[in-house]
Amino acid sequence: MAAYVIGNITVKDPEKWAEYRSLVPETLVPWSGELVLRGTRAKVLSGQYRHTDTVVIRFPDSDSVANWHNSPAYQALVPLRTQAADVDLVTFEAD
Repeated sequence: MAAYVIGNITVKDPEKWAEYRSLVPETLVPWSGELVLRGTRAKVLSGQYRHTDTVVIRFPDSDSVANWHNSPAYQALVPLRTQAADVDLVTFEAD
């Protein structure tokens, strides 16, 4: 069953964020992760949304998500991510 990681992002440092974004895709490869969406907020249609950016990443299954997130390659980027943006990451399994 496919699993998705959704990141809700508020960028603090655009230069560091650009660096982080450039490094993430290579960390997805061993886990067959695919960037589905990298976008900036266009318009809030209902409710409130405090973030500036969103990312959606598809993985084959929830084990792949966990393996990617816990991998040394991705964990090495976490300090840069923390400096660059406030990020809420959640994962969902597809029905």
